[in-house]
Amino acid sequence: MLKIGKYQLESRLLLGTGKFQDFTTQKKAVEASGTEILTFAVRRMNIFEQNQPDLLAELDVHQYKLLPNTAGASTAEEAVRIAKLAKASGLCDMVKVEVIGCPKTLLPDPVETLKASEALLAEGFIVLPYTSDDVVLARRLEELGVHAIMPAASPIGSGQGIINPLNLSLIIEQASIPVIVDAGIGTASDATRAMELGADGVLLNSAVSGANDPIKMAKAMRLAIESGRYSYEAGRIAKKRYASASSPIEGMSTV
Repeated sequence: MLKIGKYQLESRLLLGTGKFQDFTTQKKAVEASGTEILTFAVRRMNIFEQNQPDLLAELDVHQYKLLPNTAGASTAEEAVRIAKLAKASGLCDMVKVEVIGCPKTLLPDPVETLKASEALLAEGFIVLPYTSDDVVLARRLEELGVHAIMPAASPIGSGQGIINPLNLSLIIEQASIPVIVDAGIGTASDATRAMELGADGVLLNSAVSGANDPIKMAKAMRLAIESGRYSYEAGRIAKKRYASASSPIEGMSTV
């Protein structure tokens, strides 16, 4: 069971709703994923900008928890304003804090992320900040009182998978709140690896929406996250320098 703030969830997969080729594919992929949380950029919703498509138009949003994000914000003030718009529209009291500091790499601004998270916690939001794999920043965010930490596996939409497993494992090791790996996941094995490191969940979008068959990939991600979690909980065997027979040699026939 994954607990984020007041919400208890069976699924450990959080799915983005953008970039799908059409609404039918989006709907089927969401269903195949088994997700309980859908995330979307508030600034890309047509409730705020009429020229934008309604990313949730074909989905029964009452079946899901909604996680609006503050994508497009470059300052804490912008992020707070976007989050308040989402809450005022009755979307949800959760928010993924995303404050981009570099337009080329889309890496988050650590200072503005801290400021925005602190302000939104004071407003009563359930706060999930998107961060780089900075171990110290993750600890500072937890000390502020955020409800989950969302470190990137690699740059947003890059599909590079986990490029720094050491830092991710250190973040997971020190955290007493959920750690949800966010951004850079390219395929199912990346999601499994994140879960085997001990992550509590994975948030992804491009890996599914950009796949040749998004529906199959959504199912693959669901199974990958489930298997990775089981593997983590079971505990892997120790690596050894030399071979170790799986069957004992004592009592074996010499004929």
